[in-house]
Amino acid sequence: MRVALIGAGFIGSVHAVNLAAHPDVRFDVFDVDTTRARSVADRHGTGVVASLDDAFDPARFDAVLIASSTDTHAAHLRRAADAGLAVFCEKPVDLDLDRAREVSAHVAARGVPAMVDFNRRFDRDYAHLRELVRSGDLGDVELVQLTSRGPSMPPLEYVAVSGGQMRDQAVHFFDLARWITGAEPVEVTALGAALADPRITEHGDVDTSVTSVRMSTGALVQIDCVRRTAYGYDERIEVHGSAGMAEARRHRDGAVTRYGAGRVVEDGLHPGWFERVRPTYAAALDAFVTAVREGVAPSPSLADGLVAQAVAEAATAALTSGRTEPVLTVTP
Repeated sequence: MRVALIGAGFIGSVHAVNLAAHPDVRFDVFDVDTTRARSVADRHGTGVVASLDDAFDPARFDAVLIASSTDTHAAHLRRAADAGLAVFCEKPVDLDLDRAREVSAHVAARGVPAMVDFNRRFDRDYAHLRELVRSGDLGDVELVQLTSRGPSMPPLEYVAVSGGQMRDQAVHFFDLARWITGAEPVEVTALGAALADPRITEHGDVDTSVTSVRMSTGALVQIDCVRRTAYGYDERIEVHGSAGMAEARRHRDGAVTRYGAGRVVEDGLHPGWFERVRPTYAAALDAFVTAVREGVAPSPSLADGLVAQAVAEAATAALTSGRTEPVLTVTP
């Protein structure tokens, strides 16, 4: 598969590593910053794409991987679809839900394979948790607890363009709750506070939140999100069912336990979110390549991305209104 990587920033560099390692992929790099594009390309012994016209040229490429800034995703998705190119896109399609829905409908109408990068679906432990739920071993799902606690505040410059904690951080877990349970989100209640850095309120955001989601089956989902811990990156999921409980525990950065007089010392958590989820990016890319090669629809789809975004919109509204907000039905 000939892939044009669009975007050579942090996440583009992550994808470049996995593209270079994949045996069925050849790729070149485009970025509006040509120096940055050249740096990534040279690192992996590949080429630089001179222009966006070239990046979307079906004579040169079979697919595009969109890792550019969020405000470019929608336009790039539309252009890929018009060129007949398969497309793998970082979330979100667009921060505006209506525009995201319109662009997703455009891509669907063109019939090109399209996948949104909710990479946590490719976490081994979360996939196992889903298998246990879907097998019926836990009985009927009644309560799901998800935790996402980052080690440090992101720069306020990032916060200003991120869309807020619900759209940027919690959205992954809205998607996981739906994917694991097989149920659809119905309504959302949310509480939030600015405890790590009060300046975040200048951007209409929070850094600490608890969100409750009622699913179509009646199951309840609770997600706690924190931007700053004092102990590393903490992510875990617990599913309680009528016949039992299963837990995907927090990951440590090692497996050594030291025993001494009067104390036991264990390895701590990963220093950041990327160290925790790094393998999922390669797994997501491989799933995309395999789906396109075999002629099946890639998953998660743009429609999956829209549902998670609709939950994030309802949660963001609930933070302000103090009410339980309905989740809009969205289809591309």
